[in-house]
Order: sequence, then C-alpha cells, then structure tokens
Amino acid sequence: MTRPLVVLDVVGLTPALLPHMPRLAALAGKGSSAPLGTVLPAVTCSAQATFLTGAPPSEHGIVGNGWYFRGLGDVLLWRQHNALVGGEKVWDAARRERPDYTVANVCWWYAMGADTDYTVTPRPIYYADGRKDPDCYTRPVELHDELVGHLGEFPLFQYWGPTAGIVSSRWIAGAARHLLTSRRPDLTLVYLPHLDYDLQRFGPDGPEARAAAAQLNDELGPLLDAAETVGARVLVLSEYGISPASRPVDINRELRRAGLLEVYTQAGMEYLDPWVSRAFAVADHQLAHVYVRRPEDLARTREVLAGLPGVDEVLDETGKKSAGLDHERAGELVAVAEPDAWFTYYYWLDDARAPDNAATVDIHKKPGYDPAELFFDPADRLAKPRAGLALARKKLGLRYRMNVVPLDGSWVKGSHGRLPATPDEGPVLLCSDPDALTGEPVAATEVKDLILKLSL
Repeated sequence: MTRPLVVLDVVGLTPALLPHMPRLAALAGKGSSAPLGTVLPAVTCSAQATFLTGAPPSEHGIVGNGWYFRGLGDVLLWRQHNALVGGEKVWDAARRERPDYTVANVCWWYAMGADTDYTVTPRPIYYADGRKDPDCYTRPVELHDELVGHLGEFPLFQYWGPTAGIVSSRWIAGAARHLLTSRRPDLTLVYLPHLDYDLQRFGPDGPEARAAAAQLNDELGPLLDAAETVGARVLVLSEYGISPASRPVDINRELRRAGLLEVYTQAGMEYLDPWVSRAFAVADHQLAHVYVRRPEDLARTREVLAGLPGVDEVLDETGKKSAGLDHERAGELVAVAEPDAWFTYYYWLDDARAPDNAATVDIHKKPGYDPAELFFDPADRLAKPRAGLALARKKLGLRYRMNVVPLDGSWVKGSHGRLPATPDEGPVLLCSDPDALTGEPVAATEVKDLILKLSL
C-alpha cells in the first residue's frame, strides 16, 4: 500500500532560514535535502505551475502572476481558473496508474476548476454595494462549513495587505490538518505564504525575517505531527528566495516620458490605456513583461529600457527562448531588474492624478504587482486611524474606501523574480524520506516526477 504525500510550499524558504525553523531542520536532518531550481520569473504562479506540470512557462503558459490578455485588452493578475495552466497536471499523470488517486489542494494557485478531489482557496464575497467580506471557496461544498465551523472564517485581510501575518498560514495549516485526518488524500498540496510578508517588508536578513521563520515553525509543528500520525511522507519546497531590495524602478513612468505609454483621464484620475499605448509594462516583482503594439517600436522601446537604471537585461525573442519564457502571453520584450532593484507598476507622474484604488489593496484591478500593499503608509500618521474608521463603516454596512497604502515603493526592502545567483539564495527541497533526495540539485521541472515517485 502506498503512503500519502504532503507537499508544503513554504514560500521564501532558503538555506539561511532553516536554522530558525527547527521542525523543518529536523525533518531534513532525519530525511534528505537538496537545492531546488526555479524558473524565470521566480514568482508564485509560474513556479507552482512548473512544479505541477513538469513544464517551463514557455509550455504551461503561466508567464507570471499575471499578464496582458491581448484578446480582452486588459491586464489581469491573480486569476484562479486552472484551465489557464497548460500541460498535464500531476494528478492526471497519477490517475493513469491509479484511477482512485485522490488530491487535496489547500490554497495553491489556479485551484478553481481543477480535477482535484478537495479544494480550498481564498474567494471573498463581493456584494452588489461594493463591500467585500472574507470567505473561501471549497469543493465539495460541505467542506466550507466544516472548515469555517472548525477554524472560523478565512482570514482574508491577514492573507494579504497591511495586516498580513501568521493568522492566514495558521488557518491554512489547520485546514490541511483537517483534510489529512478526515479525508486522508493521497496527495495534499499546502501553500504557506507567511515568510513572504516580512521578508518583502523588511528584507531577508534582519530580525523580522528570523521572527517570521520562528512563527511559521510553530504553526508547522501540529501539521507535521498530523502527517506523521496518518503515515504520510512530507515534501517541503519553496518557489524562490527573497533578496534585499532598495531600488524601485518606475518602468512605466519611463515609457510614458518616452512617449510610448498613454493614459486616459476620468474624474481627474489617470488610468493606463493599454489599447493605444505603443508600449507598456506589466510589472511583476523583478521582472516586467513589456508589450509593444507595433514591431517598428521594438527598437525604441528596447533602447528606453536598456538606458533605465536598475534594468539588468532586456530579453527579446532569442532571450525569452533561452529563458524558457517564449510564450504568446509574454511581452514582446521582458525586462529583468538588477539584484537590488524591482519594478513598480506606477504610470502616473503626479500622485494627485493617481487612480483612487492606488492607495488601496486591489490586487485584481491594478495593472501590475504592488508590494506597497503590505504597508500602512508610514508617512501618513492618519493611515491606521483612517483604516479603523473605514472598518467601522464596513461593519455598519456603509460604503468605505481603505485608502491606507503608500504610493512610494521605497518602503519595500525585499523582492524576488530573478534567478538566484547562488544556491544559498534560492529555494530548497526537503523530504522526510532519507532516500528521496541525494543532495544533488533538483530542477523545478523535475518536481512533478518526484511527487509521483513518492506518492504512487
């Protein structure tokens, strides 16, 4: 009889953090470990899609946490439909050998619509009057009330935003424990985002990073105990390492100054106009997909990008192919930041003209990733009181705007997305099975086969 497998995606875990996570260090000490390769871009959605399909972004199509949907004329990040991920998923491969193979997905991305047996993923309630309440989507549907009854509502506002913290990873670990003990799936995928928060806020080398590692270690203990109780193997991986960052690079502002990016104005606010812009960037941490509408503008766009401080390289078709990023969803050009730099999505030249969602947490409508959403604006002493007032209005059923996020990327001290310079700066792979890993590096594209080997 095969043993169940639990795969823990401990985001941001690197060799440097292991000494501060004794439960994981002990698992590796009794089991096995290896350096883990990642993909370009080294971001959540791209890495997870590679782990589960064994394919690079050029094949599965997840070229970042979001991209420009040319057929819609819109930039969309953090989509949820599994059909966006091309290639054979690990559970489909497993079921060719074992048709009764069962899978639980606890908060890995692109969960909705996947052929998994048990699904848990964040899904807020969006009311007609604009209010948003925390909640989650589950399949089967009865799992929702089981989890909420056992753990409380999904802590959406601790999953991302200025109050993001250990509460969300605690809830996710609790949901995984519940599924392990009540359903006993053959494969349980668990996404634990806690290290992502303070390592981006404060950098990976300070006391905040060590404290975050210790917090997550405490929450991992009961989950690892539950895995041992049901006789499961445990595989721990991470998607990327977070590096110190001190230079936000305003790539879209530079394209605008060069006359390549256009905006339109409503109610005094400026919005990116992707339909007519000759070139614009979808910023995603340390990588940006640059969409160039006309071939005759490629040379000029490349020239602008190459001259921008903080840009390390600009990939054309040849460069994208070499990086495994040559997919139709990718930009015509791809900019990669220097090691201590990262790309903002900002396109306005005057903060007074910024759209009213710029100072809020709005991951689905901003045309790029915004790590400043992890902060209450440190330069605004009224940010937290204003958040409290907005929360009070929300509880009274009134409309509100939580405009507390800074419009200044300089507060961000950690980023990722580049390929790591050394294994110590990259992700790790740990397994409770002492024979699973030899210590030799494992490519991200090899994780799918490793999961099958350990769970079949």
